Amino acid sequence: MAIRSLSIKDIMSTIVPISRFNRGEASKIFEEVNETGVKIVLKNNIPVGVIVEPEQYEAMVEMIEDYAQFFEAEKRVKNAEVDEPVTREQVMKSPGISEADLDDVDVEIE
Repeated sequence: MAIRSLSIKDIMSTIVPISRFNRGEASKIFEEVNETGVKIVLKNNIPVGVIVEPEQYEAMVEMIEDYAQFFEAEKRVKNAEVDEPVTREQVMKSPGISEADLDDVDVEIE
């Protein structure tokens, strides 16, 4: 998702009063969303909702999920108290995995 700077004109074009929905202009508003990417819905001059393109919404959700995973990983690193590194053999020994077990496994990395 590309983040761009918005001019006052751009910002004003994203605002839509809720009364336009009441006048049956929803179809036109959604066409405008396809052009501008976003609409901020106002009721009594107070923002009550935001309409975004599905692709932009998915990108925002993915970004939030990425940040959540990053913060979780950061928390785990801070909480880890390892004086010395754990070897591969030690990691494999705990669940009882041997090198022979891994020889027949096909791994596909995306």
